[in-house]
Amino acid sequence: MYDTVRDRLIHLHHCRGAGWKTIRSLLDADPTLAAPFSMPPHSLRPLVPLTSQQFAAFFRDLHSIDLHRLIKTYQARRIHVITVFDDHYPPLLKHIYAPPWVLYAKGNAGLLQQTKLISIVGTRRPTKDGLEALDKLVPPLSAAGWTIVSGLAAGIDIHAHRLAVKYGGTTIAVIAGGLDHVYPKAHWPFARYLMNEQLVIAEHPPATKPQAWHFPARNRIISGLSLGTLVVQAKRKSGSLITAAYALEQGREVFAVPGPIGAAEAAGPNTLIQHGAKLVQEAEDIIVEFPYV
Repeated sequence: MYDTVRDRLIHLHHCRGAGWKTIRSLLDADPTLAAPFSMPPHSLRPLVPLTSQQFAAFFRDLHSIDLHRLIKTYQARRIHVITVFDDHYPPLLKHIYAPPWVLYAKGNAGLLQQTKLISIVGTRRPTKDGLEALDKLVPPLSAAGWTIVSGLAAGIDIHAHRLAVKYGGTTIAVIAGGLDHVYPKAHWPFARYLMNEQLVIAEHPPATKPQAWHFPARNRIISGLSLGTLVVQAKRKSGSLITAAYALEQGREVFAVPGPIGAAEAAGPNTLIQHGAKLVQEAEDIIVEFPYV
């Protein structure tokens, strides 16, 4: 059906129910991914960790999706499809636990090959202090050639992206769901700008609507793309601390902006600092940690 394992992977990635574990299971059974397309349902079923209803939908998609038509559509829309088998897959991301099998990117995909990537995450409801911290940190980072990676969420994320653009820097937005469904919807105009002038990426096919579990899962990509992650305001239990935890798991640096001990938004960064994250007061506190780039 297809000449390459790459094409087979992209097809499988569009099948309903084909999450990371399903594709891992199929690759373990056949590294060429050719077998699933010819196996009868009763033989394929034990290899696919899905319910009977999910498997039925998966099997239909396996034998009905017109991948060539999809790829032509993506090309017409200037959507890059990057698989884990491609030479231009982001180098740092390939080495994390459960790297995305496929990335869908719109914009300047060359940014994924940059070395100087730093993630900035934080609360969706920052205080004036939090925004002022970004105002102080992002411009010099951008001037020093660092690409800002964040999640296009409200608050710290969107402000970090906007500052990178304002000061002539580069930025990558990693979204949950697919490229056709930016969340929150209020960020669509800015997302379209990024898709033309910067970069937006997702690990799900473009038509995928974001689900709750997509958001914490995409945090591993935000940290995994980057040499380090900076947390600017976050409560003790937040997605930002999940991102920081992923960064630690991935062997990356973690930075945090301290805050007043009575402020809920400072509890997350202050706790990270207690546990070894580097306290950041100016951009140089981050830059000095990477003398080799």
